Order: sequence, then structure tokens, then C-alpha cells
Amino acid sequence: MGHTSHLEFALHTARAAGEVLLQYFRGAHLERRFKSDHTLVTAADLAANEVITAALREAYPYEGLITEEAGTTYRGEEAVWIVDPLDGTTNYQWGLPIWGVSIARWVGDKPALGVLHFPLLGETYAAQRGRGVTFNGETLRRKSGLPLTFFACCSRTHRRYNITLPHKTRILGAVAYNMAQVAAGNAALNLEVTPKLWDVAAGWLIVEESGGVMHIMEGESPIPLQPGADYGKMHFSTLAAGSPALLEEGLKGIRRK
Repeated sequence: MGHTSHLEFALHTARAAGEVLLQYFRGAHLERRFKSDHTLVTAADLAANEVITAALREAYPYEGLITEEAGTTYRGEEAVWIVDPLDGTTNYQWGLPIWGVSIARWVGDKPALGVLHFPLLGETYAAQRGRGVTFNGETLRRKSGLPLTFFACCSRTHRRYNITLPHKTRILGAVAYNMAQVAAGNAALNLEVTPKLWDVAAGWLIVEESGGVMHIMEGESPIPLQPGADYGKMHFSTLAAGSPALLEEGLKGIRRK
């Protein structure tokens, strides 16, 4: 299958998983008072994962797969799909709209394709290496030169780092969406203290293909992927920046406590 078909497959599969997540999400509003939220999130997560896993095994039986549910070890395949069927689980659990599906394909140890699909927001970002980023099927028109950009971070950020940046902070609760905001030019920087590989695998390429830069603050970079490594146990901190200049600003203004 060619490049386009990999992308079409990923887009189609992300939308199918998104539909499953939407069905559970709408049901959650009816069921929330009767049942622990967590069981609903788990059911939704597993159902979306099943949709993606089944599609991948049928379309690409000889390519690798890393997901939290189906196995987190990289076995050294030339091409491996890295999937987060529900990024932003806590938002999902609380009834907030910022959550989505992340599907990446890494080839020769690094990202080659990434799709991020946020069903309730109606936003889909996609990238292929060397071909830029699309937003809802059109070339992403990146906002640039705006002073009104924000610093997107995770809830652990201020416990671990002293932050002195000229940007307001927003904690949006979904790694993939934070990275998409950097790609779009809405966020100048995004710091994630303890993401897993599947949280950042698609967003990584989307940030880079939009003209941004990825930087590992702490821990071992997932590039290149290490055969035999269990990415369920690998920890690293990522800083996504909208440009090399913004990365410099970030590295000056983010200091380990």
C-alpha cells in the first residue's frame, strides 16, 4: 500500500474509533450517576482500541503495533503503528470535550505518519513526513507572529519545574490536543512531564511538519525506537515548541526545581 493509502487508512480508522467513543460518551451522561465513571472510560477505551487493532491486523498483519491495551513492547519491526485509542481520558470521564484518537505509524525508528482526531471538537490533524500538516483535509494554515499564544502543559508541570515564560498557562488535559495547538500556532510551547510513547507518537510528527521542534527535557528520547524496549515502562519529558526560537525561550524559562 502506498503513502496515501496509509494515511487514508489511518484517517478512516481514527474516525471509526471516534464514533465508538462518541456513543459511549453520550451514554455516559445517562449512566454516570449509576456507575463509576472509570468503568465507562475503560469500556470506551477498550472498544475504541478493538476497532483500531482489528482494522490494523486485517490491513497490515506484518507491521508492529504498540498500544497500552494490546502490548507495549517494540519488537523491532521496520514499520510499527503506535496508538492511543482515547487521549484525554480524564476529560472524557468528566464530560469535557477535549479528547480524541491518536494513530501514528513509525518507520525505521521514527515517525512517518500521524493522525489526531477530536470528534466532539470536529478537528482532525494529519501529517506525513516531508508533506506538511493538514487540518480537516486542508493544508494547515499556521498562525504565526501572534503575541497571543499560550503555554500548554500538564498538571504535574508546576510541581516539577519553575516556569517563567511570557505566556499565559493553560492545562487542557490531553497531550495530543496540546501538541496540535503548538502545530496550529495557538500554543507557543507544550510541556508534558510524564507522557507515554503513544501520547506523543502522532503529535511528534505533526509538530515537526508544522515547522515546530520536539525536545526531550528529561529521560531517554524515544527516537530511535529500541527493539525489545517496553514503552509501558519508559519515562521521558517532552517540550514541543512552535519554532527553534520558541524552543530557546522555553529552555530559558523552564527550570527543574
